[in-house]
Amino acid sequence: MNSKGENIKIAVTSRSFSRNRILRKELLQHYKNVTFNDEGLKLKGNSLIEFLRGHQKAIIALETIDNDLLKQLPELQVVSKYGVGLDMIDIQAMRKHNVELAWTGGVNRRSVSELVISFAISLLRHISASHREVLEGTWRQHVGGYLSGRTVGIIGCGYIGKDLVKLLQVFDCQILVNDIKNYDEFYKQYQIKSVDKEELLTKSDIVTLHVPLDDSTKNMLTRERLSLMKSDAILINAARGGLLDEGALKYMLMNDKLGGAALDVFAIEPPNDKELINLPNFIVTPHIGGSAEEAILAMGRAAIDGLGD
Repeated sequence: MNSKGENIKIAVTSRSFSRNRILRKELLQHYKNVTFNDEGLKLKGNSLIEFLRGHQKAIIALETIDNDLLKQLPELQVVSKYGVGLDMIDIQAMRKHNVELAWTGGVNRRSVSELVISFAISLLRHISASHREVLEGTWRQHVGGYLSGRTVGIIGCGYIGKDLVKLLQVFDCQILVNDIKNYDEFYKQYQIKSVDKEELLTKSDIVTLHVPLDDSTKNMLTRERLSLMKSDAILINAARGGLLDEGALKYMLMNDKLGGAALDVFAIEPPNDKELINLPNFIVTPHIGGSAEEAILAMGRAAIDGLGD
């Protein structure tokens, strides 16, 4: 342990990090004074302020870091992100209060991209619906279809989008992408076609979202855009809640205007629309995209490194 680690106080708000024995041990090898969220509290507002008070550095997950919080924590010097999303962090406020943000992109990409493929196959083969029926006493064989040879539309071709492209190669899928950035060399390497959102939605058998949540992407898939999708298409969101109109999605699923959907994230978590989550052509998971053990360790170690000396 270095001498700085003897005196600096670290707060870990993340429940996942706090209950991981490996990450706790590795963090304590560098810092002596660490406060873990051992009670498993969902910290926000005043409870978050009080938890962070008196600490110079913090490892956070999905907690909101904004101006109101930072102005009450003048001792806070570094916020290190456990995970990849930055939509809960006010970057301008961080700069205003001279608080350093440590963040490493893409550390959970394989965990998310594998989940997306599992969603696609599960929906195409009606695995979730079949499971429910068997539990209810019905033994019926659903006829499904291959993932192989399908047209997959990827909205957002960053770390996760690129990793998904690589995994889809074995399935011989035609891949369409939409991204505000230009990745021409990558597109050429993997024979990908870059198109606008409307063309992607119209032509894809499977549409999967991999963009951050900000003002430009909030409610990006409106009712109008969702209506462009094929009636047997599949929609997957393992990125951020708030990217699509969940009410419009429910209407389309209930009225055979969409084949199926899988959401790992919601605008409000946990979701309160019981009608949606109980639909037979809908798969719901509780924000587990990055919850593979390998990804948890990678995200945690990146967060530890982000604390600096």
